[in-house]
Amino acid sequence: MLHKTRGVALKTTNFSENSVVAHIFTETFGMQSYLVQGAKKSRAKISANLFQPLHPLDMVVYHKANNGLQRIKEVHQIPVLHHIPLDITKSALAIFLNEVLYKVLRQQSPDPALFNFIQQSVIWMDQTTTKLTNFHLVFLVRLSRFLGFLPLQAATRTLPFFNLLDGVFCNTLPSHSHILQEPHTSLFQQLLKANFEDSAEIKMGKEDRKYLLEKILEFYKLHTEAFGSVHSLYVLEEIFQ
Repeated sequence: MLHKTRGVALKTTNFSENSVVAHIFTETFGMQSYLVQGAKKSRAKISANLFQPLHPLDMVVYHKANNGLQRIKEVHQIPVLHHIPLDITKSALAIFLNEVLYKVLRQQSPDPALFNFIQQSVIWMDQTTTKLTNFHLVFLVRLSRFLGFLPLQAATRTLPFFNLLDGVFCNTLPSHSHILQEPHTSLFQQLLKANFEDSAEIKMGKEDRKYLLEKILEFYKLHTEAFGSVHSLYVLEEIFQ
C-alpha cells in the first residue's frame, strides 16, 4: 500500500554496485530502511544524492509491516537546504548531529513531535544568520527531552553538581565520576533554559565548550543503549577552536 510521509535522511549504505539502502527517520513510520535500486546510476530515477545527511524529504512509499527493507515510489527534497551543504560550519554541524541522531533513532517508533523538532531544527540551522557556536549543545539538550532523559532542573536554586547517571542536580558530590561541577553546572543550566536564537549569548571559552560537549555525549551514552563513540566529534573541535 502507498503512503505519503515526510522524512529526514540520516544515512545511506551500499547494497550492490548501483543500489543503496537509505536510512530515514519518517514522520509516519519512525526509523525505516529503504532499498533504492539503481540510485548510483547517472540517470537514476531516485538518485543517492537526494539522501544527503539531514535533508528533509517528502516521500511516497510502499510500506509493509515487519518488512526489513521498504521501497520508495517518489521522493523530493522539501524544503531544499541552501546553506548547510555549502557552509563549512553548518556542514560540520550537520555531519555531527546526523551521526548522533542515527545512533539514538535506530529503533525509534513513530513520534510526530520528535520528527517536527528535528526537521524544524535543521531548517532553522540552514536559514539562520545567528552564530552557531552553541547550537549543537542546545540541540542535544532539547533532544534529550524527546528521548526520555531530559535533566530535571533545580526548582529554586542552582545546585553545584549534576549527576549524569541519575539525570539530576544535587547538593552533594556523587560517589561516581559521571558528574558536572562548577563552573560547568551553571553553564549547563543556561543550556537547559536556552533556545536556538539566544544560544550564542551563552558565554564560554572553547575548552569549556569542548568539555561540556564531551559530558553531554557521556550523558547520552549512559542513557542510550549501544551509543558508542561519535567519530565526527573531532570535526567540531576543529571548527570551533
